[in-house]
Amino acid sequence: MRTAIVTDSTAYITPEDRARLNIRMIPLSVNISGELFAEEVDITASAFYDKVRGAKEFPKTTQPPIGEFAALFEELATDYDEVISIHLSSGISGTYQGAVQAGEMVEGIDVYAFDSEISCAVQGFYVLRAAEMAAQGCSAKEILATLADMKQYIRAYFIVDDLAHLQRGGRLSSAAALIGGLLQVKPILHFVDKVIVPFEKIRTRKKALKRAEDLLAEDAHKYDNMDAVVIHGNCQKEAEEWLAQLAATYPNVNFKLSYFGPVIGTHLGEGAMGLGWTKK
Repeated sequence: MRTAIVTDSTAYITPEDRARLNIRMIPLSVNISGELFAEEVDITASAFYDKVRGAKEFPKTTQPPIGEFAALFEELATDYDEVISIHLSSGISGTYQGAVQAGEMVEGIDVYAFDSEISCAVQGFYVLRAAEMAAQGCSAKEILATLADMKQYIRAYFIVDDLAHLQRGGRLSSAAALIGGLLQVKPILHFVDKVIVPFEKIRTRKKALKRAEDLLAEDAHKYDNMDAVVIHGNCQKEAEEWLAQLAATYPNVNFKLSYFGPVIGTHLGEGAMGLGWTKK
């Protein structure tokens, strides 16, 4: 059985890793002042943040058309027996459901959609593990069992400068956003049951980042080997400095740097920072 791996652009997997592991990617899009851009295809993350600063309207995000999924699955059917399609949380986007529906439309290939229940480079942990297993000849059943097991070890926390982006985009309740605004806090957010909710309310950005590190430390002391990622919203220098400090403190953790691209950046805003990890 040959198994193909598909994901969407919000995993923010590098073109090099996609090519090396033969990962196929379907882009989500962002609408800026009436102009539509497919992320990771038509616009870079840094160009997006530059455009948004001068835009009069709040950007809107769009999930991929079902037809794009169906066309890709039909193309893969010529060389593969099955496909695993891994997507951002179904609680914040209809992308996963689009993959499910497209999979029911195509013939000649078995399609298994997987809801990561998260997003960004942490979603990418699932994709990379799946692609490595597929390259070793593992079946979809074996890969999906591993991904299901991974869910108990995946962690991700992020800090935003302005909750208004999440509130306007409908990804955070008005009550949660109001509390954040009134107290002038830098809340730590995370995913629970597929949606974004506050984890803790912290007064300053510095303390919020330290709290995220403390949560990482709990697992770093439990497991011999971990993969972790520092994710930034167009604040690369700060992210690189944080990553260097973390890497020096936790030698058993393999750190990498990633970013919040246009689609996720629309909802988190510039200056957002995230930390995610899983045991190897």
